Amino acid sequence: MSTLGIALGCIVHTLACAFGLTALLAVSVTAFTVVKFAGVIYLIYLGVRLIFAKPSEATRVRAAPKSLQQIFTQGFVTNVLNPKVVLFFVSFIPQFVAVDSAHKTLAFLALGFMFVLVNTFWNTFVAWIAGSVTQRFSGKPSVKLWLDRVVGSAFVGLGIKLATSHR
Repeated sequence: MSTLGIALGCIVHTLACAFGLTALLAVSVTAFTVVKFAGVIYLIYLGVRLIFAKPSEATRVRAAPKSLQQIFTQGFVTNVLNPKVVLFFVSFIPQFVAVDSAHKTLAFLALGFMFVLVNTFWNTFVAWIAGSVTQRFSGKPSVKLWLDRVVGSAFVGLGIKLATSHR
């Protein structure tokens, strides 16, 4: 479900790129900054929740897993609010669209949806591996707690790096 949320986020970026909306983020410092700090706040929020999860919360995963909708939404929001993804779509895809093409929008859509397709297969593989590892350690709450704190620290670190990065 996370993979599908990420894919939908990439579809949003594809549509925005095809119709020129991401170009606005590329030239508008204010719009870019708003998206950037929304992403920063979300990453740090997720990280802090993982870092400060109580041992009892770590063991609750078996009793009360996140709903499929929550997992989907988390993947979608994380992708849509990631300014690095916006910059990827703004800087990478246009390189493959001919400047004099009569069908630029169609070219952006085709390239974007091809990216979504390939990325969805890759993310599905990564999610499968992560699920296998999670299942293997599901009976060891101390390992899960430790992993949550490591991942939470990585999220906070990424949020700080994103906050301090320059355009």
